Amino acid sequence: MPLAIIIARMGKLLVLILLVMVALWLVRRALREPAAPSGRQSAAARDELVRCAHCGLLLPRAEARQSTGAIYCSEEHARLGPEPRR
Repeated sequence: MPLAIIIARMGKLLVLILLVMVALWLVRRALREPAAPSGRQSAAARDELVRCAHCGLLLPRAEARQSTGAIYCSEEHARLGPEPRR
């Protein structure tokens, strides 16, 4: 067999293998369960930044203290209350 025919057949075989791999990838991707968007939203709410009413520091809501309807960065600032506006 001439070399050109062997190379042509190998090329067809490589294309066939590539097509099978792409098809398998698409099938696996389609069968995978979609990610739950509610988990992302709860993580976003947990990482939301809030501002301390006393010093203005930005901190994650999960670390903030709430007192008398305002948000503070520490117990000390919650005790002192909001800083008067200048």
